[in-house]
Amino acid sequence: MIILRMSHDSFINDIHPLVRSFFPGEDVRSHREPSPLTPPATFHIQIERDGEEILSLSLPDETENARLRMKNILKCAVYRELSRKTGVELPWGTLSGIRPARLALNKLKEGASFDGTVSWMEDYYLVSKEKAELAVSIAERELKIIRKYEDPGSFSLYVGIPFCPSTCLYCSFPSNAIGKWKDRVGEYLHCLEKELKAVSEIFKGKKLLTLYIGGGTPTTLNSRELKRLFDCINLYFDLSYLKEFTVEAGRPDSIDRERLKVLKEYSVDRISVNPQSMNQKTLDLIGRKHTVEDTIRAFNLCREMGFDNINMDMILGLPNENEEDVAHTLSEISFLRPDDLTIHSLALKRGSALLENIEKYGYECMKNNEAVMKLSEDAAKEMGLLPYYIYRQKNMSGNFENTGWARPGKEGLYNIFMMEEAHSIPAVGAGTVSKAVFGPNDIRRCGNVKNISEYLERTDGMIERKMRLYAGK
Repeated sequence: MIILRMSHDSFINDIHPLVRSFFPGEDVRSHREPSPLTPPATFHIQIERDGEEILSLSLPDETENARLRMKNILKCAVYRELSRKTGVELPWGTLSGIRPARLALNKLKEGASFDGTVSWMEDYYLVSKEKAELAVSIAERELKIIRKYEDPGSFSLYVGIPFCPSTCLYCSFPSNAIGKWKDRVGEYLHCLEKELKAVSEIFKGKKLLTLYIGGGTPTTLNSRELKRLFDCINLYFDLSYLKEFTVEAGRPDSIDRERLKVLKEYSVDRISVNPQSMNQKTLDLIGRKHTVEDTIRAFNLCREMGFDNINMDMILGLPNENEEDVAHTLSEISFLRPDDLTIHSLALKRGSALLENIEKYGYECMKNNEAVMKLSEDAAKEMGLLPYYIYRQKNMSGNFENTGWARPGKEGLYNIFMMEEAHSIPAVGAGTVSKAVFGPNDIRRCGNVKNISEYLERTDGMIERKMRLYAGK
């Protein structure tokens, strides 16, 4: 067990995730313990591992003049000392936030050069040169796209369908297998329609630029249910300004010709076919309930039906996968030639069955390292894809990142607008989070309940919260 003790409450939530990054798989606990020997204008940080002290730092408190500067001083001091003691260097340095490209984007907006921004990330956050260059190159592409579609009257819309054919091992959401809920899908769609109508009234006169239907797995809905949802969207929203319409089909076992015909009929122009792995032993372990052949069949059917912007997702660090397994997945995906490939680093999520798997086999059952990351990046480049958005999550395998790669012109606009908070994104459905962007430093959120039964009972209350959110209250 790792014990982190700090003499102040300030910054404990910033130092804790940094310490966890150095000790993956270990229990890290934080405490505020003022020391009578510590001067009041001093920060004292102590870290113990199984009762043995491994770090003790005291630094002058400069928060009165510069809070952000003090936070960075503390994180850099802890990082350098832990790196010296453990021999570990984290690819993202002291950064623990989910949007590393945002920092680079802001620097570029201020007029900084590519090289200057890279150097700044290396010096200020101790980010590796490779990751700094990745973040800045992505920020450059994002900036061009954001400026192209910048419009104060624009917004995007997210529609959540919280059903899946089965629950994956790494998923932390409540298990919403469609078999259990199929008799209440109509009721769920009715509540979605109420939310959609309310959102359309809130954003009346605004331009809807991107529409994203995610989940869960939206294509667990049958063709009739999909038509009902799309008809509702067409009824309440003006789609004449729409630049992108994504449906995250996701699970290959939910994709068939009938559903794809409906997507085509309603002008869906971007879809996902997500294998996560092309190794059958892994699919069986993580509970995907489909075969590698299902993935290939579904992808080819999408191409046959005329979809020319297909995303695929894969996950690095899945249990018991080694470099050879990842190479096989990349080879199979390369043969299919998707237009967009999202390379995820597995994140350990509280509440997922994956944590039980780790308790059984140990943290070492997940192998994600620089060699595996480099292998995937090289494969993406070989397919003619360029990185266009990036985000990080807590407790990621190897302390790496999730990166979206796409052919030029096929970038997922919604992903960029959402990640860089370019405009407001109302979200409807169980477990979704709406975002209101009033300015670069004024971004507010409100979430819907995750539990489907509660969502069905409390829809009106969640609509009221959205109305208050977008009214700025």
